[in-house]
Amino acid sequence: MIIVPGFPYEKRPDLNTIYKVRIFWAYHLYTTGLTKNVMFSGSAVHSPYVEAKIMAEFAKQMGIPEEHIFIEDSAEHSTENLFYGYQLSKKLGYTKIAVATDPFQSGMISFLTRKDKLPVDYIPAKIETIAVKYWNTFKFNIDDKNAFKENFVPLVERISKEERMKGTHGHRFRERKNNPETD
Repeated sequence: MIIVPGFPYEKRPDLNTIYKVRIFWAYHLYTTGLTKNVMFSGSAVHSPYVEAKIMAEFAKQMGIPEEHIFIEDSAEHSTENLFYGYQLSKKLGYTKIAVATDPFQSGMISFLTRKDKLPVDYIPAKIETIAVKYWNTFKFNIDDKNAFKENFVPLVERISKEERMKGTHGHRFRERKNNPETD
């Protein structure tokens, strides 16, 4: 199972570069047989669209079969993409788990969660591979209605800057894990 962290979705005529890197890398890993399953992770954080659901729509349109796509829609930070994605992967019975994302985010998540010592691998995207093989290959036309969250309130309006930093560094997840009643 690879975990692909989300990114805020915005309607626009072309696909955001971060989306291209993350989704095309997941597609590459799937089509080359390096993974059999893809988990997209991310809630509606900065836009009213659940990031994992949007990314799954793009992946399905590219040709990844729906039965090989999983959604984790609770994560609100990069580290939570790893933590919640890992928990769900284990719950589903997967034992070989990796994070597949852009090189910057891969390094950041690995650094911020090193003390957690989760048995996951990191597969940073190879930008040259993506650019050469896939960059202008797909024309997308997804239906984003199923990913739209009614009564959405952006994270920046829901929690303080201090709490957001705790989330970025993984502390919110660790606190919840140690005290489930803090949610």
